[in-house]
Amino acid sequence: MKKFFRTGQPYIWLTAGTLTICLLMICGLIVLIMANGFGMFWPRKVVKLTLQDNTTVLGEIMKRESIPYQQDSYRMNMKVGNRDVYGLDFRWIDDSDIVSQEYPVTALALERREWGNMYGFLKGLKQGDDVKSISKEELAVLVKENKALFRKIRRIGKKEIGDINYKMEKCRLELKRLALLQYSEKVQERIFKAELKMGSLEKEFLEKEETLQHLYTTAREKEAVLVLADNREKILPVFQIVRLYAPNEIGVFTKTGFYIAKVWEFISGEPREANTEGGIFPAIFGTVMMVLIMSIAVVPLGVITAVYLREYSSDNIIARIVRISVSNLAGVPSIVFGIFGLGFFIYFIGGGIDKLFFSEALPTPTYGTGGILWASLTLALLTVPVVVVATEEGLSSVPISIREAAYALGATKFETLWKVVLPQATPGILTGAILAMSRAVGEVAPLMITGVVKLAPSLPIDGHFPFIHLERKFMHLGFHIYDVGFQSPNVEAAIPMVYTTTLVLLFTVLVLNLTAILVRNKLKRWYSSTSL
Repeated sequence: MKKFFRTGQPYIWLTAGTLTICLLMICGLIVLIMANGFGMFWPRKVVKLTLQDNTTVLGEIMKRESIPYQQDSYRMNMKVGNRDVYGLDFRWIDDSDIVSQEYPVTALALERREWGNMYGFLKGLKQGDDVKSISKEELAVLVKENKALFRKIRRIGKKEIGDINYKMEKCRLELKRLALLQYSEKVQERIFKAELKMGSLEKEFLEKEETLQHLYTTAREKEAVLVLADNREKILPVFQIVRLYAPNEIGVFTKTGFYIAKVWEFISGEPREANTEGGIFPAIFGTVMMVLIMSIAVVPLGVITAVYLREYSSDNIIARIVRISVSNLAGVPSIVFGIFGLGFFIYFIGGGIDKLFFSEALPTPTYGTGGILWASLTLALLTVPVVVVATEEGLSSVPISIREAAYALGATKFETLWKVVLPQATPGILTGAILAMSRAVGEVAPLMITGVVKLAPSLPIDGHFPFIHLERKFMHLGFHIYDVGFQSPNVEAAIPMVYTTTLVLLFTVLVLNLTAILVRNKLKRWYSSTSL
């Protein structure tokens, strides 16, 4: 037995087995997320249940499970929708309470802008006190027309009126700033021009508001009448319908097209219904932009620190203290970095910027509040140790013979470092950047203090000068998962959204890492070939 252990075979099998278990756990986690995430968008059949108490329930069966502590007893979780009528979206129903079960072909599922899904049967279109009979196809045409009307309303409300509001705010701040200056004819002339511009903007604002009110009045004119499972009639403005379909009569190809449309809406759309419906594009955009800003900040800082420690500092007590401090930073809880970012970046630096350059906006802060810039810099500090360690490893991997060859040709220490050593160490530097990005994407605690929000009114990039607004708050996929999973008032509806958002977060990390890995490998091959 001793001879067998001395061969090292048991340790090889132990390490291989441990690696296999880790890979299986990772794959199992990914499969679990994919299984629960991909199924969110597939249209389920609408079932009509008649219960023992003579009530009728209409909706989608989400899952079925055994009842705890009751042998051979099962229950189903049913999405009944119509939250504005019943006060809930989901209902548990025991199999023993079901008298009959059917799948009516005429049953409709309607996605709404508010109050979640609605399930029922189409009765017609309301016209005054009468109800005009209308087919599902005709209602679908009206829904399509109203979606175009909704886009027009959104464009006027968010783009055109938003632009006017932005200009009015700039003009207001200009007037406030001019009022603080010493009186002169030139200042008075500028105040007069600013007041004229403000008056013109206010007039334009009122015109746009009148147009918007007219469009809203037009949108409320057409109302569909639906019959619910309990024979109650529900009047629903067509404008509120996002999508309608008859799940029990559509085939596989139609369901596939529906699935693709829902996935695209999820990726490119904006959230609604307390983030449990709609899309997550603002969160994706905010996450990617934050990582890019963080990378721009952390890579130079980490590389400069590593170069000094490796190439210039001697092995003295100060260098040892710096190395120990950098290593210990990796073990500091992320929330501590968030508190530091709040105190140093937001209150100290941001508050100072506001006093120097945006005094006319005070007491409303511009940079002295949470924003994507401060969140990115906070995460840059958090990931500095990763970049420093990886860069030092990359610098140490450069052969001493290459340095000596550069010195022999007359290059100075800086020229050798800049033109020979750093290019050779670039793959190691990119490795540190990859690890830093991987850690930063998943951090949520520091962001909750330094600028992330549940719902951002606008993206950090728009058409207004200077086009990139680093002071704005932003959405983040990690915080979106936390908010939907733990802060949502509609828990059952939030569960599928948690899985799908987690899947998107994993895919985002994968894309960012693969991009950096491809660049690193290309540089490694290029420097290897040139050295030969």
